[in-house]
Amino acid sequence: MQAVQASAPAPQARHGLVLAVTCLALGAVVAAMASLNVALPDLARETHASQTQLSWIIDAYSLVFASLLLPAAALGDRFGRRRALLVGLALFGGGSGLAALTTDPSALIALRGLLGVGAALVMPATLSTITTTFPRAERARAVSIWAAVAGASALVGLFASGVLLEQWSWRSVFLLNLAVALAALVGTLLFVPESAEPGRPRLDRTGALLAVVGLVALVYSVIEAPTRGWADPATLGGIAAGLAVLTGFVLWELRRPHPLLDPRLFRNRRFAAGALSVMLQFFVFFGYIFVMMQYLQLVRGDSALMAAVAMLPMALTMVPTARLTPRLTARFGLGGPWVAGLLAVALAMAVLARLDADSPYWLIAAGLVPLGAGMGLAMTPATTAITDSLPRSLQNIGSAMNDLSRELGGALGIAVLGSMLSAAYRSHLQLPDALPPHLADAARSSLAAASTIGGPVADHARIAFVDGMHLALYGAALAAALAALTVAALLRHQRPATGDGHAVEEYEPDRNVVELHAAQSPS
Repeated sequence: MQAVQASAPAPQARHGLVLAVTCLALGAVVAAMASLNVALPDLARETHASQTQLSWIIDAYSLVFASLLLPAAALGDRFGRRRALLVGLALFGGGSGLAALTTDPSALIALRGLLGVGAALVMPATLSTITTTFPRAERARAVSIWAAVAGASALVGLFASGVLLEQWSWRSVFLLNLAVALAALVGTLLFVPESAEPGRPRLDRTGALLAVVGLVALVYSVIEAPTRGWADPATLGGIAAGLAVLTGFVLWELRRPHPLLDPRLFRNRRFAAGALSVMLQFFVFFGYIFVMMQYLQLVRGDSALMAAVAMLPMALTMVPTARLTPRLTARFGLGGPWVAGLLAVALAMAVLARLDADSPYWLIAAGLVPLGAGMGLAMTPATTAITDSLPRSLQNIGSAMNDLSRELGGALGIAVLGSMLSAAYRSHLQLPDALPPHLADAARSSLAAASTIGGPVADHARIAFVDGMHLALYGAALAAALAALTVAALLRHQRPATGDGHAVEEYEPDRNVVELHAAQSPS
């Protein structure tokens, strides 16, 4: 298959259409990460899935998504980003259509994995299409819109699923995926230009295999940790094996003339700061969504739709803030809004950690507003730092690094914060001595199971859950504060931003790494 010539920038009139189509595709794959959470009770009743099967119906998507991002991005870079979008959207839409036709939990797990394959092709291609299509003067604005869509789509997916579930079953969530994927597929065929790097070297298959195996082992073990236990030999062995394979990946890539992802790129302070920031931002974001959706529905007693509606202040704050961020970085430099946004996220988590079973909604909103504003402020500079640190020939790898950081952060956030919540819940749960052992075991397994028992057991379970939520959200606040401190440290030697808001690298070794890659990539 021959590589496609890199495209020239699209005409001005087509920029808006390209941005709309790529953001629609992005929104579809991001929303699928969270939207099915709202449908789990309905899905469990109809498919008779066990709790473990329900967990994997959700987690199979993120696991496959994260593990395939780097090789999928490299394939898009070599054979064409438009082609990657088309194939990815076809897999995503086709898998969604098949999922709506089955009631077998194992089949749903496999089909969610197929959706993850499609998403891995789609997500890096959307951002790299924008960065290679838009001229530099317009790129920051386009990336800010992309970042806003990436941040808000999960909440929009929750809301859309809540609306659908008021009238139809869980199948409607998959049918919505199919409809959006078809619209994005048609838009890609009509409006998105092809772009690729001619003469790109062959895919680093060994590096791709090491990356996939290492990430699967690591993410699988972290996802399983809340049920197996963090001290379980299988958990520790899986994490150790994943880290060992990823270490082998780093050593292999250092020796390759054309690596899948050169670890030396992390010598660039802005690239490293962007990747770390995105990972910790979404560690907090998706871990928070996992905890808060349970709190709203199982502690406060809200319906799925009301729980989704309750989250809207975050999206309504995030989108305009993300749009405003390029102007703020042009005025105050790259680091100011970025660090301020991460600190706002930490503050929001600390506010939300004060919730209890009887807290008024205004206290929830008081946390959601700074959370949305903080995510909006931090997402655009972090994404721009990653993409602008690399030459045109490596834009798909930069996009994949942004997306990989996001997916890994989300998976780790759900696993780590969920484990903290679960451990505190079990240790704080007080059960009547006369409660039969099988009911006691059920109550300790989850708040949902305790709620079905009712009476004092459900009341004590809600109190224990809130205690666990406090611990998890304070952990999230600590992660966001750590991100702010690390980004500030990495950027402290950067020169002030130029007139277009782009910071200038100070250290020549960092610049030399980028120039080396540009020289290695044929143009």
